[in-house]
Amino acid sequence: MSDLVAAVNAALATVIDPEIHRPITELDMVESVAIDDAGRAAVTVLLTITGCPMADTIESSVRQAVTSVPGVTDLDLTMSAMTDEQRSALKRKLRGGRDEREIPFAQADSRTQVLLVASGKGGVGKSSVTANLAMALAALGRTVGVLDADIYGHSIPQMLGLMDAFPTSVDGMIMPVPSMGMKVISIGMMKESREQVIAWRGPILDRALQQFLADVYWGDLDFLVVDLPPGTGDVALSLGHKLPNAEVLVVTTPQQAAAEVAERAGTMASMLEQKVIGVVENMAYLEAECPHCGETHRVDVFGAGGGAEVARTLTNRLGYEVPLLAEVPIDPELAAGGDQGVPLVATAPERPAAAAITELARLLSARKPSLAGRKLGVIPV
Repeated sequence: MSDLVAAVNAALATVIDPEIHRPITELDMVESVAIDDAGRAAVTVLLTITGCPMADTIESSVRQAVTSVPGVTDLDLTMSAMTDEQRSALKRKLRGGRDEREIPFAQADSRTQVLLVASGKGGVGKSSVTANLAMALAALGRTVGVLDADIYGHSIPQMLGLMDAFPTSVDGMIMPVPSMGMKVISIGMMKESREQVIAWRGPILDRALQQFLADVYWGDLDFLVVDLPPGTGDVALSLGHKLPNAEVLVVTTPQQAAAEVAERAGTMASMLEQKVIGVVENMAYLEAECPHCGETHRVDVFGAGGGAEVARTLTNRLGYEVPLLAEVPIDPELAAGGDQGVPLVATAPERPAAAAITELARLLSARKPSLAGRKLGVIPV
């Protein structure tokens, strides 16, 4: 019978917690496994909290895993909840012994590429670029977290279909909400109602960002994509100090007015010793069918050259190359995807706007981040 118990434990090790993304056996969520002479299994699983939103998913996965083991004739499954002591032990395990308020992405040994998506002004489609870029990176097989740092104008929950989602808390540690292969957190998920207005001053904003970065269990990420608020205010300043090794992607549109303010966002990043890795020109052009010749032509609805101008100016101003990484054409379906809660790169990857963002994701995924300018935590002797 010991062999059958071992087989059941091996099957339970294949059940992954949908929020923490680790086997439930590794998280000490399996309290007991017993099997009688007739092959009837009695299993007790501990949920992280009472009323866990993923309880049904975990129960279904456990039932499927155990009943598929040859020799198991029946299953008596008990779903319980961890004690305060067990939750504290799980929290310590997940943090790997690190201090509670430590930001993992700020450590010298962090392998996560932190991308801050910035813009000089609102209305340039920065959040649409963020959501679609994160989705495209996830589709390439990278582990991706999305942090909505636009506290006042949070739109990531809407764009990823998470308006009714609420993160789970384990002994003060927050589990990001899983969505389409990504891990997502936003202040919009923590409001009592959608109509609630966030009106915080600088110090409270800073504490909220600290909590998002240090108290959220992000796990091992390849990329953390951060949607910054437009402009150069408190959030940009705060993240500049909290994420010294982050890199900045500047989003602009073709108009000269938009280009000028986008340059300020890039300059701000440089002042905070963050590297600007490139420029994305959103709403760059419209592909329209000519009523006269029937062919498709490029129409510069909002002018042309703004993205290239921002890239040139920042290259000269910062002293290193800041390339124009992508020109994303106008596509009504891009906005429709945001309203419907599913990014365009997931629903129609062949469309020009989605293809441009997917190519941007490939560029970012394939590159090897430079150590130049990174704070490595090494003290000369």
